[in-house]
Amino acid sequence: MPYDYPSYPFVRPPELGSDTTGHVPVIIAGGGPIGLTMALDLARKGIRSLVLDDDNTVSVGSRAICWSKRTLEIFDRLGLGERLLAKGVTWHTGKVYFGDRTDDPVYRFDLLPEADHRFPAFINLQQYYVEEYLVEILEHESLTDIRWQNKVVSVAPRSDGVTVEVETPDGSYKLDGDYLLAADGSNSAIRKMLNLEFVGQAFKDHFLITDIQLTGDLPAERRFWFDPPFNRGQSALLHRQADKVWRLDFQLGQDVDHDEELKRENVAKRIRAMLGENIKFDFEWVSLYTFQCRQLERFVHGRVIFIGDSAHIVSPFGARGANGGIQDIDNLAWKLALIMSGNAPEALLESYNAERVEAAKENLLISARSADFMSPKSEISRAFRDGVLTLARDHEFARGFVNSGRLSTPKILTESPLNTLDETEFEAAMAPGTPCADAPVQADGQDSWLLKHLGDEFVAVYFAGDDDTTEPKLGELDFPVRPLVITSRSLRSSYPLLVDAQGVAGERYDARPGTCYLIRPDQHVTGRWRALNPDKMKQAWQRATAHNTDHLEPSGDKHTDQAPEHRRAG
Repeated sequence: MPYDYPSYPFVRPPELGSDTTGHVPVIIAGGGPIGLTMALDLARKGIRSLVLDDDNTVSVGSRAICWSKRTLEIFDRLGLGERLLAKGVTWHTGKVYFGDRTDDPVYRFDLLPEADHRFPAFINLQQYYVEEYLVEILEHESLTDIRWQNKVVSVAPRSDGVTVEVETPDGSYKLDGDYLLAADGSNSAIRKMLNLEFVGQAFKDHFLITDIQLTGDLPAERRFWFDPPFNRGQSALLHRQADKVWRLDFQLGQDVDHDEELKRENVAKRIRAMLGENIKFDFEWVSLYTFQCRQLERFVHGRVIFIGDSAHIVSPFGARGANGGIQDIDNLAWKLALIMSGNAPEALLESYNAERVEAAKENLLISARSADFMSPKSEISRAFRDGVLTLARDHEFARGFVNSGRLSTPKILTESPLNTLDETEFEAAMAPGTPCADAPVQADGQDSWLLKHLGDEFVAVYFAGDDDTTEPKLGELDFPVRPLVITSRSLRSSYPLLVDAQGVAGERYDARPGTCYLIRPDQHVTGRWRALNPDKMKQAWQRATAHNTDHLEPSGDKHTDQAPEHRRAG
């Protein structure tokens, strides 16, 4: 059955007809997956927010479908990971084809060859399900309100907040907030209201995208064709989604007749040429698009902060759009919560700008290279691409040059101003700035996962030795941090204890007896040491929260060092 789009009611805002301007700590413009996830993350941290969306339903069409392992880990922290995993289609295998050999892949790849991770490399799930599930949770969240058919039409920033004008079916009203988070998408009206330059390039190639319900079954894997006979000179992509819905992408080139390409009979011809003349299917969605790779030079503009596609847009190849936006939220929410509760200076926002601007640059670079490989701009470029694809069938070295959309991986924040650099050598990859790797553990005698015990606050992780008989001096940590002890066997401990019976956590974190990690609320390493030193760990926390440091400059022109006293969260 086709997806039944929910319709959310318009509720007359109390500010209509009032002479006063309402106030909410955080205004979120945009009720897509980024805005809704931001509201949920803030609510989990005790911050009240209001989501304004100019529509009354979820996104039409599958849109973002590939949700990465890191995104699932973030959603799991918010209580949504298991539901997405259960509904989505799990996959980790990709196949690349070239030329007439449409059933014989040039090569295949495994996106998660390492075992002992809770979540797969990717799931495929239509964006409308993600939004629907988020709305269901937020409808029961006392710290969040969603106003449907409420459109932001003007923005007036101030040094201590922002005022927006909102248009509704019943009239307009004004609303005041301490912060405005712009999650209003690639065509961000707020970005245009502030006259902010969107830097990058537009690609002229057109792509036809369609969702179909298919009778029968095909493997849950990513398949990408270069120059196949059913789309000669172009490329094509196939993904399976939930409900036996399949996503098909056809590259069409630059000069196309939009009306002709969107006719269902012409789309059907392409589908049958790709999957077989006798294939039986029903259409769910058809669209034609071009894409851009652009970003703002800064994401923080005083009290207006940009997240997701309003800050950066990439090609759809590689699943870097929505996954990158979810990482924006993961990065921003804890910082905003500390600032608004008075527990960090506003200069901490500059670290969001520093970290996520660099992440966007990385995504744009990789995405643009993918587009160039798929659509060579010269005969020399095409000869190089075709040569690489020919060699890749028999030579592994050539496969690294094939680019059918480098699939999303989390940004390693190596250059983050919040990091405390290593003083000693570590062999494990969990350097400062790295998102924490998961590992199987036991908690209170029950099987569990490491990441379930990290996140939403700073955590001091201490790896105890098998023969430790004395408690680590975690009680001497005189800053807001939750202690966590990891050991290979159960020990008596007055602190929360995880048992690393298989040794996977110890291996992934290069743990020796006494090794310590300080983990940020977004599950990123911010410092690590070979021995517990409360003073050094406190200094690392101060750096990670922008206390007593000069390595961050306040974002914007006029800022106070602390959150406004008269407008606290909630």
